[in-house]
Amino acid sequence: MTLSTKRALLKGFLDMLPLCLAVIPWGILCGSLAIQNGFSAFETQAMSLLVFAGSAQLVAIELMAGNTPLLTILFTTFIISSRHFLYGLAVRHKVIDQSLRWRLPVSFVLTDELFAFSHHRKAYRTKTRLIYALSAGFSFYITWNLWTLIGIVAGSLLPDLTNLGLDFAIAATFIALVIPGIKNLATLATVVSAGVVATVLKSQGFELWLVAAALSAMTIGYLISRIQGKLEHN
Repeated sequence: MTLSTKRALLKGFLDMLPLCLAVIPWGILCGSLAIQNGFSAFETQAMSLLVFAGSAQLVAIELMAGNTPLLTILFTTFIISSRHFLYGLAVRHKVIDQSLRWRLPVSFVLTDELFAFSHHRKAYRTKTRLIYALSAGFSFYITWNLWTLIGIVAGSLLPDLTNLGLDFAIAATFIALVIPGIKNLATLATVVSAGVVATVLKSQGFELWLVAAALSAMTIGYLISRIQGKLEHN
């Protein structure tokens, strides 16, 4: 292993470490919530190993525990996870020239957290930067599964952990990821409208509040970006 490879591995791990620690409450909540809703330890850990999508996992657990129809569960988790398709499109031009043995693992660990590291113009362009990305991505994957395991144990031994307010870690993590990306009016409108619509619809007991908020916010952001583009060309 060359010195540059070692440095890339170490830097990827260290750069992702704050986010790995930030999702400790989130991972523990995910593991404990599944156990307390009737999932086995194997099923809970397998979900984190194979799905590896915290928000989708938590929503799916809640919906399944509430005997929600399968179609609603599938549609809701699809909408929640569809942002990863956009992440893939956003970095596609950076990895398109790399071989499949690089693109497949990168696509697996391309979470919200790793995508936040993907805006550098040279990201994924060289072997060293690919190693950096995989180090950051897989360190997050390993720690997410570790926190899930701790949650499984805690959920089996301790009372309902949801009363501790651990679910705020979800909001806090996404706020930390989203705020630095608000650099124009369209993005700001998307974020604000998503929050407003989600709050209003959930308070009204609308079952698909999350889906509706996401779709309406994306629509508003798209329309504003189109209007801005036309104004700039006139």
